[in-house]
Amino acid sequence: MSLLKSLAIMLGREPVKPKTCEYSEAACALHESKRANKRTREDNAAVQHAIHESAKVHKWRNRRWATLIAVNLLFVLSYQFDVQLIEGALTASRVIGFHFADLNSALQVMLAFKTVLINLVIGTSTVLAMWWLLGGRSFCSWVCPYHLLAEWAEKLHLLLVSKGIVKDHALDRRLRTVLYVVFALLALASGYTVYETISPTGIVSRALIYGPTAALAIVAVLLAFEVFYSRRMWCRYMCPIGITYAVVGAVSPLRVVYRPLDCHHEGACRKVCLVPHVLDCTKKGFATDVHVGIGADCTRCGLCIDICPTGALKYEVKGLDKLL
Repeated sequence: MSLLKSLAIMLGREPVKPKTCEYSEAACALHESKRANKRTREDNAAVQHAIHESAKVHKWRNRRWATLIAVNLLFVLSYQFDVQLIEGALTASRVIGFHFADLNSALQVMLAFKTVLINLVIGTSTVLAMWWLLGGRSFCSWVCPYHLLAEWAEKLHLLLVSKGIVKDHALDRRLRTVLYVVFALLALASGYTVYETISPTGIVSRALIYGPTAALAIVAVLLAFEVFYSRRMWCRYMCPIGITYAVVGAVSPLRVVYRPLDCHHEGACRKVCLVPHVLDCTKKGFATDVHVGIGADCTRCGLCIDICPTGALKYEVKGLDKLL
């Protein structure tokens, strides 16, 4: 997938099946071969059994949860014991003397105060380099504390949906882009970082470190909407932080890659994905090459890798030809 197409889909454009001219010769040959070889009933049964067994494996999810909890716990312990190795919260901090500033938060501050602060430049440069190396939107799934709460809320939502108690309502993904612009304009016009007041990432991070405040009511309302109305509503359709890190992630060396040769196109990966539009290439006949990097909006959460019964999805360090 081209960079511009990947970014367009991240901003809200719906994925479509590639045009004939977009396929490589190797991909065309592979798709033709798959069309010629029909699966038997026994093959389908074997695939379903493999999916069932894969669903029990949570290797990357467990690693991600452990990392997320550990990172946030470091902030809490450093403050509680006055160690001062880590100061601040996820939106802005200083770690062993190095400034770190969330890219979206820094933009809000600069727009609100209409000035470029040197500490923010240093902090955003550090964060930009770190998340470029680690994979852009991996901040969302590997560090953001709200993401973990939303992931647990998602499990309850899916349970209620399966019992017919609630229905899932999909929103327009372009809403996130609109909100990104709206919050930027509000900061510029008001001189106040409006988004930081309601950001669930900042609210939960500060509540963990400094203690709960009334702002947690915002988080409670969001989670209630996600449980009873729309699956992963904030992260999937609304959070502007996702756009900022997705732009970084578009050129990150660490990514998830898809190899259609090993795929049975059963769709289990798209069912567990937070942003299933990035996995459209896993649909039969959609992959334009035999080695496809997943798009900019991918959070690198690893759920698709855990669930894939054939190993068609893997982490890769771009340029090193190394799969993790």
